[in-house]
Amino acid sequence: MNRKILIVTSEFPPQPGGIGNHAYNLATYLKANGCIVSVIADQRSENGTEEDYFDATLDFSVVRVKRYRWRFIMYLKRIILTFSAFKRATHVIATGKFSLWNVGFCSYFFKQKTMAIIHGTEVNFKLALLRKSIDFSLKRFDHIVAVSSYTKMLVSHLDKVVSVIPNGINVSEWNNTKSKLSLQGAPVLTTVGRVSSRKGQLNVIRHLPELIKNFPNLHYHCVGIPTEADAFLGVAKSLNITSHVTFHGSVKDRRLKQMLEATDIFIMLSSESATGDVEGFGIAILEANAMGVPAIGSTECGIEDAIYPHQSGLLIDADDPNQLVSAVNEILGNMPKFRTEAKMWAQSHDWDVIVENYLKLLS
Repeated sequence: MNRKILIVTSEFPPQPGGIGNHAYNLATYLKANGCIVSVIADQRSENGTEEDYFDATLDFSVVRVKRYRWRFIMYLKRIILTFSAFKRATHVIATGKFSLWNVGFCSYFFKQKTMAIIHGTEVNFKLALLRKSIDFSLKRFDHIVAVSSYTKMLVSHLDKVVSVIPNGINVSEWNNTKSKLSLQGAPVLTTVGRVSSRKGQLNVIRHLPELIKNFPNLHYHCVGIPTEADAFLGVAKSLNITSHVTFHGSVKDRRLKQMLEATDIFIMLSSESATGDVEGFGIAILEANAMGVPAIGSTECGIEDAIYPHQSGLLIDADDPNQLVSAVNEILGNMPKFRTEAKMWAQSHDWDVIVENYLKLLS
């Protein structure tokens, strides 16, 4: 019997978001492996035109929850749509905070197999009531999949078996452009991601004075939505290192690939925000690896699963500038090896490989 998979997600392309990117690839590769796939997701643009154009290109169905001024109407419609679609599926996958509540609730009325995919922040709320509500929902699921060992640890208190299936990338999409773009700096360090405390740009900026002592021509490039860029630039000014930092904002895909080609080391010193927002994996690291760029990442978060230490990159304490200096030295001194191993590590996370783990669970 064909598996009929319903994916209920809090995010979905064409709007940005790691959960949405994961849900899209999961749907795409399950469909490519013979599953009948449908998706329930929100409309996040003002009038839905962007979503309409995008959804028309897909070979599986996407039902969008229309955007309303009053959010509770959207929540109610999500539940109604999920309840209606549940009975037509053999398996229901929930990904994203509200989806965990939604599918957990609907599971009381149906016998379909359910799977929760947890990424990090949605299982790390600081408010006890929110944490308990997520825990209660997760106990309703037949399978729980965590995208990293760190995320699995966040739900270790549950009396449930949790499988770890790492995030994946489409390696073929990260081929070199051979543009010969030049970025300021020697070496060039780059972070890709929303400029925020979770992504760790501020940690890197705080360590730049020590790095510059050892690498006077170093330059740090930040690519991504500049949410907290002004505040971080203020810190750079106070440290008198603004000439070594550039915030590029969001860039198009081709430009991003060109910038990665011109990068020596990708860096992501993520840390937990005051609200419990955490890095559950660090998919941007694998994308850089696929282009032969080794990475430095922080311990105590999901990045530990995204880096193969001393092969694709190095893991360090995000608060220790001396460890960062040592890591940069080690990579620069062994660049050919790190570049080769980074590409091999990325290849092992291609979605063609990752989807097989989901297919086994769905069996």
